[in-house]
Amino acid sequence: MDKTKSRMVGVRVNKDQENMLSKLQEKSKLTKSELLLKGLETLAEYSDLGQEKDNMQTALQRLEKEAVHHLASLKRVRRKEEAIKDFIREIREVDEIIDRHGCDPSMLIQVLLDVQKQNHWLSKPALTWISERLAVPMSRIMQIASFYTMFSLEPQGRQTVHVCTGTACHVRGANELLARTESVLNLKPGQTDPGMNFTLKTVNCLGCCALGPVMTVGGDYHSNPSVAELKKLVEDQQ
Repeated sequence: MDKTKSRMVGVRVNKDQENMLSKLQEKSKLTKSELLLKGLETLAEYSDLGQEKDNMQTALQRLEKEAVHHLASLKRVRRKEEAIKDFIREIREVDEIIDRHGCDPSMLIQVLLDVQKQNHWLSKPALTWISERLAVPMSRIMQIASFYTMFSLEPQGRQTVHVCTGTACHVRGANELLARTESVLNLKPGQTDPGMNFTLKTVNCLGCCALGPVMTVGGDYHSNPSVAELKKLVEDQQ
């Protein structure tokens, strides 16, 4: 038998541990077995505390996840509320335009033009409302809206930038002007910036070939502007 170890209450201890128990016994007036049992009780309590700590951390993590989930849900609800408010506001504006034209079906194109100017595009709800109010088939409205280039069935920026790429402008450097414009706006033809400020488009003619290469910003004509001039134009329109 190993003389450096002894057995007490089912717990094996070495000589150093037994000496420490002896010193603790002298101070506490407890037997060695009582001291060992007390130590085991303390260890059990510590283990329970650790378990409670782990449970608390798990609970806090669960609560945090639930809070994040509810916040995301609340944001979705708010987005839906804003979408509904925007829809109602748009329909009211379309209604006012229709009333200004006497709810006359023969004024369909003018109504579409006014809605396009107001909202910068023709949304499906707006067209549906126009169809109902003017008693014009939706197929007829879509035929007109998709035929004329001044109408857009996609969201557009508050300002449309047109760059002429027709023959007269092409030979005078329209490609270089378009490249400068793309660089300043960080857009390609047909794209709209995230802030809905600008939509870039190319056209075959702007009716002023002598100024070529020419472009328009918000309806104003500009002949071959430099990068610095383009940046100034953009800043003035924002």
